[in-house]
Amino acid sequence: MALGLLWLSLAILVVLQTQARDSTPDLIPAPPLLRVPVYPDFRNEQFQGKWYIIGYAGNGFKKEKHSKLKRYTVTYELNNDDSYNVTSIAPRDQRCENWTKISTQNFRLSQFNLHNIEGNTGMSSYTARVVTTDYDQFAILHFRKVYNNQEYIKVNLYGRTKELPTVLRKIFINFAKSLGLTDDNIFFTRPTDECKQR
Repeated sequence: MALGLLWLSLAILVVLQTQARDSTPDLIPAPPLLRVPVYPDFRNEQFQGKWYIIGYAGNGFKKEKHSKLKRYTVTYELNNDDSYNVTSIAPRDQRCENWTKISTQNFRLSQFNLHNIEGNTGMSSYTARVVTTDYDQFAILHFRKVYNNQEYIKVNLYGRTKELPTVLRKIFINFAKSLGLTDDNIFFTRPTDECKQR
């Protein structure tokens, strides 16, 4: 019995050490979702269409590693059931990658859940929330996913055009910092002519 307990203790210790090694030790904790504002009176029809990803921030991003990310597009197409087909087109390794996800509305009009997360190994939830938008020029979105029992947050600055005024970039930076992110977690995508869309 004592030998069995010893082996069990050693097995648990190995598992805990493996998990500690595989986890991201410097991951900034995700704030409670209740702290993240939701855009009031959200209008689905006006939000749909093409957006450029201008800015990124997140507790899983480091400026040193991700600052060379090229600007890409995401298009929201509203379905009859008020879900969106969300299609991204991004330059990767001398080619254009294209992928589509379905986001379904949550109990709040400006909050969405990624549909069919079962196909994403290790992911147990994925929520997107529109924090603010004027529909015509910019939007700030907050994303939260739980992946391998770690909470990751991401904030995107969307633009209807490839460039946005400095004041909107500053608002994006201030919002990201209000979530506990630092300058090292915030960056802007590089303009590119690759993967042009009509």
